[in-house]
Amino acid sequence: MIKKNGLPILSFGIIILSFGYLQSCQSNKLKDYKGTPFADVQYTAGAQIIPGKLQCEFYDLGGEGIAFHDTDSINSGSGRLNPADGTYLNEFRIDEPVDISYTKFRDPAIDNTPFNLVQPEKDQLYVGWTKPGEWTKYTVNVTEAGTYQLGIMFTSNKDGKISVAVNDVDVTGPLLIPSTFVAADTIPWRQWHHWNYIDRLANIDLKKGLQTITLHTADIGDMNYDYINFELVSAPLK
Repeated sequence: MIKKNGLPILSFGIIILSFGYLQSCQSNKLKDYKGTPFADVQYTAGAQIIPGKLQCEFYDLGGEGIAFHDTDSINSGSGRLNPADGTYLNEFRIDEPVDISYTKFRDPAIDNTPFNLVQPEKDQLYVGWTKPGEWTKYTVNVTEAGTYQLGIMFTSNKDGKISVAVNDVDVTGPLLIPSTFVAADTIPWRQWHHWNYIDRLANIDLKKGLQTITLHTADIGDMNYDYINFELVSAPLK
């Protein structure tokens, strides 16, 4: 469902997938995968942990066609919109084409407006300027097998769609990421900065252990991705 001021305003159907079917799809392909978990001077945790939040800016190291696909060679956020001034937030992954920015709480307001449906965190990095066909891949460590409910923190200038793959197998199909356009906001560029959270985007089954999650921009684009939350809702039958 979509939340506004903590209250549900719209429900989406939950995609439920068979755990038995996914067991055959989620064979460990990491031995053939050349990407590695992201790490830098501030983030040293390695593979992101599920259950928990998968931070979209921490996609794997490995480059174009391995850890990500982007439709151009320029990072539209780091070093461009955000000046290359030596600061961590402004230069985060500056030499990679995946477009990254961060939430700015300022006056006049940017990401801290009353037009948000759900308030974001300040100085939170996110993937933006998304286009259809782009994707980012993440090595994750699933600490408990079972069914996970996906939620996403996002903005969406139009009604875009995403999909999620596990070990390169699409497990969701196209998922609607509804527009966060607010007509009352008369500043056009700020339509890309209205944040919302969907807590019941889809249900998927995951095996325990290291594997990859890939976030695809399936249609329309013009979305910003902060994080995907993986909440364990049921363990497999024994």
